[in-house]
Amino acid sequence: MEFILDWAGPIIYTSLAVAALYGVFCVVLLVRKVQEKRFASEAAAIDFLDQIRALLAKRDFDAAAALCDSPPYWSKAVPQLVLVALANRDRPLPKLRRMLAEKFERDVLADLEYRHSWIGTIVKTAPMLGLLGTVCGMILAFGKIAMSQKTGTDPSVLANDISLALFTTAIGLTVAVPLVLLGAMVQVRIGKLQDSVQQHISEFLDDLETAAAA
Repeated sequence: MEFILDWAGPIIYTSLAVAALYGVFCVVLLVRKVQEKRFASEAAAIDFLDQIRALLAKRDFDAAAALCDSPPYWSKAVPQLVLVALANRDRPLPKLRRMLAEKFERDVLADLEYRHSWIGTIVKTAPMLGLLGTVCGMILAFGKIAMSQKTGTDPSVLANDISLALFTTAIGLTVAVPLVLLGAMVQVRIGKLQDSVQQHISEFLDDLETAAAA
């Protein structure tokens, strides 16, 4: 048992390092993914919608679809939803709105939320790993105190066990706290993406309805 506890320290430190690195990786990946799906600026979004509006006014649906599938836009959420809407423009508008909302939820938001859930998992796991290190360190320390009358105990060895007990908890919290803040930042970005997509798609559908009625 003591052998396992002696190895617990390095294993816990390694696990905390892996958790921290993976948490940062998830944050970076999510930020890049959200940036990929959003327009670079509101001006860029307005410019795209203006181009689509002009093509819809001419009823040139093929050119509008080609614009959505062009390199500047093929990774953006709004142009890809516009492309789906153009392919299904014969459907009633309420059904089209619902279909686009479901596609956005399924293809974009679900993936982002899945990746974001890993950040929450690491936030919960890191303090638990730190607490495990605390428990292991205290078991070793109390075990040596119990044997001190028979064998004598080097205070520096005892201090090392207590240090492990406290240090792993500190590291666990050090990993968790920044990831809580970074996770909240990512969640805000996801929320802004969702709001902007809903707004821009609503504007496009109004334009599509006007073009269909012309």
